[in-house]
Amino acid sequence: MIKPQKLSPGDKIATVSLSWGGPSVFPHRYQVGVQQLKDKFGLQVVEMPHTLKDADWLSRNPRARADDFMQAFFDSSIKGIFATIGGDDSIRLLPFLDLNVIRNNPKIFLGYSDTTISHLVCYKAGLTSFYGPSIMLEFAENGGIFPYVVQSLRKTLFSSSVIGEVNPEIDGWTAERLDWADPANQQVKRTLNPSTGWRFLQGHGVHRGHLMGGCLEVLDWARGTAIFPANWQDAILFLETSEEAPPPETVKRILRVFASLHILSKLSGILFGRPGGEVPVEKFKEYDKAILQVVNQEEGLTDLPIITQMDFGHTSPIFVLPYGVQAEIDVDSKRFSILENAVVN
Repeated sequence: MIKPQKLSPGDKIATVSLSWGGPSVFPHRYQVGVQQLKDKFGLQVVEMPHTLKDADWLSRNPRARADDFMQAFFDSSIKGIFATIGGDDSIRLLPFLDLNVIRNNPKIFLGYSDTTISHLVCYKAGLTSFYGPSIMLEFAENGGIFPYVVQSLRKTLFSSSVIGEVNPEIDGWTAERLDWADPANQQVKRTLNPSTGWRFLQGHGVHRGHLMGGCLEVLDWARGTAIFPANWQDAILFLETSEEAPPPETVKRILRVFASLHILSKLSGILFGRPGGEVPVEKFKEYDKAILQVVNQEEGLTDLPIITQMDFGHTSPIFVLPYGVQAEIDVDSKRFSILENAVVN
């Protein structure tokens, strides 16, 4: 895998709207995220030609969105590319993307949710990309970006040192929705639920492998396409569910598909984010049960490490996961670590 250069204060990053045109619908929310990039990290922010275009226009013009992505990679003055927000149709960009442009112009690409598609494109091109915050969500968090997010970004994108152990957020988490249409809500901090730590469902010992995954539903959409990953041997699969809160039955069915594709039997471990959307805490164990039914009971993979209710995906705050980088699950010590640097000097 090609690792991109690290970010430093003063670097220029491009914002891209690869799916939904959120910045045109809630411009104040987008601007808050941009200001956080400037204030917290000292970055210069530039929009690509269509980043701020009307959402309906962007929906009708996937090629324009793809052109923004390619132009951002091709522009040597740009050091990183950050998704404004997710959506549901990044897959429509595939006919217009050039893997050689990505491969020959490596740089940081950051986002999550529907951006899973773009991450798979980067992985196919051989580039490490980063499953993490988008402009209008974590960067534009009500009342200011979470310190947990800042710490993860600094360790992962701004330092070429080994990332090391990743710890659970201890100050609480949230999936509360506050209406973005009311700018006054921007100053209202979301209600935090108590942190209960991550759940180690099964396994023992130490297991290592390269990180691969994304949003469960979006990863499933990519099946059968040229970008669906081929190298699952010893991978640590990370999965999370969207704000649409698919039920445990959906998780179970998609995992069964992965089992039929002989993916689960090749893995070194599974990481599962806290269920996305406003799922009651008392239902979290139903997701754990669905995962165990497929992995443990149906497939007999009783030693495969599984960690659930982790701090990534569609609850906040989140840490950053770099694609293709070696990670480690130490079940006995209940630790998760990223064993490499994800960026270079």
